[in-house]
Amino acid sequence: MQKSGFWDNHKKATEISEELSNLKEEVEFWERLDKEIKELVEIANLAGEEEGLKKEIAEKLKELEKKLGKEEIKVFLSGKYDKRDAILTIFSGAGGVDAQDWAEMLLRMYLKYAEKHKFKARVMHIAEGQEAGIKNVTLEISGNYAFGHLKREAGVHRLVRLSPFNADNLRQTSFALIEILPDFSEISQIKINPEDLKIDTYKASGPGGQYVNKTESAVRITHTPTGIVVACQSERLQGANKEKAMKLLQIKLFQKQLESQEKEKKEIKGEKISAGWGYQIRSYVLHPYKMVKDLRTGMESSNPDKILDGDLDEFIEAEIKTI
Repeated sequence: MQKSGFWDNHKKATEISEELSNLKEEVEFWERLDKEIKELVEIANLAGEEEGLKKEIAEKLKELEKKLGKEEIKVFLSGKYDKRDAILTIFSGAGGVDAQDWAEMLLRMYLKYAEKHKFKARVMHIAEGQEAGIKNVTLEISGNYAFGHLKREAGVHRLVRLSPFNADNLRQTSFALIEILPDFSEISQIKINPEDLKIDTYKASGPGGQYVNKTESAVRITHTPTGIVVACQSERLQGANKEKAMKLLQIKLFQKQLESQEKEKKEIKGEKISAGWGYQIRSYVLHPYKMVKDLRTGMESSNPDKILDGDLDEFIEAEIKTI
């Protein structure tokens, strides 16, 4: 960083600066932990049979164990793309209006999760349902190890509850599909012929202005050779929305290239699945009892409200450790 011309390539310089910041943060963590352990040893040497100090030591040991547990997760986040930002897309599946409402509930859950972990989350594009909820939404989640933490969330999420959209208040099962992609740095390799693009502009909208800024400059791009459609409406200027949409298109085209390599395909996205029965990775039951269960790890919680409020750590950590 001290070399002349370091900032000539602003993108690369920013990435290196972020890496340095992350490394400094990691070193500081271990230095603080080392200090805490030494202080605890001193207290233990003085404790003897004093119950007050013994209790204090036990509480501090629990705190240290919790801190080490969070740091331990990084051992499992050694995949090629784990340190990258994440592109998370939610699609409503089988279940009609209830499924669209379920997709919006999941959007809130992941926004809350990002907030708790100090990740930056922005809605790039959102398509509202006609009656309620959303048909699909694409989030850009930025932060150290964002993709590593979220990659195993990809799959079908199932909700069972009493339907608020049914006059008879009957039990309804709804599905939503989560797709996760890393923010590939290699997308610069993807060259796109402008003649292959159909570009539309439209007025952006969101549910009550809750997630996006209303603007006249939303952009939708269709890549005609592949049929891939991307959109962005998070920026106020049309040029900025077009730039983000083009980046998302490059990511999807690069991911499509990787699908030809079976190993990469499984590591990055997994096999193509349908948002319906037989494919779910996690069930959220709100009636007749309350439970969230991950069908891959066996992790369960009897407090779905907490999970839907973004408290996903136990589930995500269990998923990471089973990779």
